[in-house]
Amino acid sequence: MKIGSVLVVGAGPAGLTAAYELVKKGVQPIVLEQSDKVGGISRTETYKGYHFDIGGHRFYTKVAEVQQLWDEVLGDEFIKTPRLSRIYYQGKFFQYPLSAFDTLYKLGIYESLLILLSYFKVKQQPLPVEDNLEQWVTNRFGVRLYQTFFKTYTEKVWGIPCNQIQAEWAAQRIKGLSLKKAITNALFGSNDTKTLIKEFNYPLLGPGMMWQRFAEKVETGGGEVHLNTRVLGLEHNNRRITKVIAQQGDNILQFEAEHFISSMPLTTLINRLDPAPPSKVLDAANQLKYRDFLIVSLIIDARDLFPDNWIYIHSPGVKVGRIQNFKNWSPAMVPDARKTCLGMEYFCNAGDSLWEMSNAELIELAKQELGILGLAKGKVVEDGVVIRQPKAYPVYDHEYRQHLGVIQTYLQKFENLQTTGRNGMHRYNNQDHSMLTGLLAAKNILGEKHDLWEVNTERSYHEEFTTKPKSEDLIVLK
Repeated sequence: MKIGSVLVVGAGPAGLTAAYELVKKGVQPIVLEQSDKVGGISRTETYKGYHFDIGGHRFYTKVAEVQQLWDEVLGDEFIKTPRLSRIYYQGKFFQYPLSAFDTLYKLGIYESLLILLSYFKVKQQPLPVEDNLEQWVTNRFGVRLYQTFFKTYTEKVWGIPCNQIQAEWAAQRIKGLSLKKAITNALFGSNDTKTLIKEFNYPLLGPGMMWQRFAEKVETGGGEVHLNTRVLGLEHNNRRITKVIAQQGDNILQFEAEHFISSMPLTTLINRLDPAPPSKVLDAANQLKYRDFLIVSLIIDARDLFPDNWIYIHSPGVKVGRIQNFKNWSPAMVPDARKTCLGMEYFCNAGDSLWEMSNAELIELAKQELGILGLAKGKVVEDGVVIRQPKAYPVYDHEYRQHLGVIQTYLQKFENLQTTGRNGMHRYNNQDHSMLTGLLAAKNILGEKHDLWEVNTERSYHEEFTTKPKSEDLIVLK
């Protein structure tokens, strides 16, 4: 079967996976990426020889085809990394997932009693509806545990109250046991507990290394990857995309193709279609919300600070939400073994006061909050750098499903356009799920039939597996 030309918008995990699958089948796609690097939010940034992620990106999957792609592309540079992540709250490290005995012991007898009473109360009188995250979590763990270990961190991440976040987000991202079952398992040794993976794969120099290799293989196979190329418009006629208009430096470029794959944010895609979609579709796209992100990477004169890959900061007195310890992802990320590089992660909205702070102000804020948390006592912060990432997380507010449905219905009319990836489908998924949508999009072009909107995120998201537990896992919150 002869396949026509293919244009891919976006050189993140979804776009590059689609392009790589196509070149393996003899198709030579063109990939357009507006950034100066491939990988999207899974890229790796560098500063004075230090490598760091835009957030942490573990490589784990239940999809055999995705694992095979990782292994064949990176080979020996794909290392095994032990996993450790904990919650930091009130100056103490709590096991993650929360362990019933560890949590109650560290919170103390009085607070533990209040948590248990709150739990028993909601079991006697559960909330009648579970429309939002607050209701969903409260019905399973009680209001006291919800307020202690869910509310502050979740609202840091999303910037909206938990009662405005859809319950389906909780069902997708929070996995674990009821408090009753956790304690029962600990006392009687049940063996059906789900726990987290103990190690994961990771590229030697960060996730961007993987996507650089993908891009190289696409180009070796005859495809093209154009960086610093911003899509200005997508022309369409008779239910087909006909042309993409893009800007590269001072040059305006035009690309024609038979098939188009897009991983750009749906809001951007809808607003760049020419002719413009109906007003109700434009309105729906403009109502989709995103959470933006910035990371302040601090170089610290210390060989070791804590053993975790990353920690969750639940303390309400600081703005930082997570802290990455990049040396513990891969020692090669830090060029001087005597130093440590921490990534202080802040969740914000483009244009708000945090986003608008200068780089110098943000570095000073990160240093101050590191001091407040007491995680680097007596150590000197030698340097720092700031990276801002717009549209990092699609928001599941109470209206998003309705708006997404309008957009899906409209886009389905196009015979030669597929949307993929986290922002291309407005789904809060991990990179292996984004890869799966790109892989299936390529297979569709090659003659198979897959509905990308029906891809089951359960197949590729969850890192839990059934095992005989050594502890009484309670909650997995991502």
